[in-house]
Amino acid sequence: MNPLLALADHAASWRQASLTAEVEHHARRALIDWFASLLPGCHLAPATLMARALAEGRGPGRAVSYVEGTRGSLRHAALINGTASHTVEFDDIWRWGVYHPGCPTISAALAAAQTKQTDMAALLRAMAAGYEVSCRIAQAVQPSHYDFWHTTGTVGTFGAAAAVAVLLDCDETRTAHAIATAATMAGGLQQAFRGDGMSKPLHPGHAAEAGALAAMAAREGMTGALDVLHGPAGFAAATSEDTGKWDKAIAAIGKPLTITQMTFKNHGCCGHIFAALDATRDLQREHGFAPDDVVSLHVGGYGATKNVCDRPSIVTEQEARFSVQFTVASIMLYGGVRLDAFAPERLVDPAIRAIMPRITVSEDAECEAAFPGARSAKVTIKLRDGRELYRHQPTRKGDPDAPLSDQELDEKFLELVGPVMGAIEAREFLAGLRQGSALPGELKLRRLAA
Repeated sequence: MNPLLALADHAASWRQASLTAEVEHHARRALIDWFASLLPGCHLAPATLMARALAEGRGPGRAVSYVEGTRGSLRHAALINGTASHTVEFDDIWRWGVYHPGCPTISAALAAAQTKQTDMAALLRAMAAGYEVSCRIAQAVQPSHYDFWHTTGTVGTFGAAAAVAVLLDCDETRTAHAIATAATMAGGLQQAFRGDGMSKPLHPGHAAEAGALAAMAAREGMTGALDVLHGPAGFAAATSEDTGKWDKAIAAIGKPLTITQMTFKNHGCCGHIFAALDATRDLQREHGFAPDDVVSLHVGGYGATKNVCDRPSIVTEQEARFSVQFTVASIMLYGGVRLDAFAPERLVDPAIRAIMPRITVSEDAECEAAFPGARSAKVTIKLRDGRELYRHQPTRKGDPDAPLSDQELDEKFLELVGPVMGAIEAREFLAGLRQGSALPGELKLRRLAA
């Protein structure tokens, strides 16, 4: 079976599919989490810089750019919102695909839904389609895809294309061509976040815009190469170690739907650090040691924990978000790694800097073998009184097997969104996302920074 056609058939079926109570509940959770990630990023670079750079091309339209607080074209809103929603590193994860589906998929889907003036149910159906298509493609090309590629920038293009195709009422054939065209516009390199620079959040922004463009073109009859996913010079061959694990990925479509299996972040940093943070926090709570009591702390993790996040020295906020040493020191000192963990004064905090050299990272064979289905860590802490503490953390708080409750997700939303909307306004907006039938529209945000 051609995997692209199987994915397109599934996506197109969501044009009229009925939302079960379970799928609607999980899709609304994903939308809430997306806004929780988006709105704090609306007053930060690079989204603010992209909005300025593209202001003349905003164009007329009904899609809301939450960074600018204005309406414009579908593609413009998808790009700007997609960039903003990845900036503070709180966006959702599909762990089996090493992928953040929300920022590219919802950014494009909401812009399309606003453009077409549909309702909440249509948006949620499109989200379910975009999540399923992109997550299954991610499943087919991992784990080797992640050696060089940022999955949210590459595979996210397919999520955006599928979701927008549903909202544009593309049939199976046009949806297939939307996915096919999206493949040749997918991009996003790992080096963008292994070093410094602002381009990482642009990956899902570009994916949202490119996927939307692919769907818009397919609706008008533009065709793509329908063997582009699995062909000898196609997407999988170019970006993974083989032509893809398509049989396994396609057989899993809808069993269960990926949108019901999301990880929602409990920390505001790279997800490859989460298991180590959870283990450190729990050991400190159980044994009551102070940060100054720690002689050494060692994290054994899977490959990406070592290769991406072993950063004993940091200068910038982005480096700090991808540093085991900085974030583990932060959670020991301050009890959490949320937005305030990356304030300018924290980046130079002498207490954090004093602890960082005591923290080391290595790749653990057992953790690596379990990746990407399990995101685990082994933490060993040696204390000045001679005690040695150990915890094997097999999963992360927020993963499907240790999920954030609705209450915990709401608390995360209010914590992140309250400062930029106001507490009362944030609660009212949250209620609409939980229960409303109308699409979200413009919001009045407080501008906290230039």
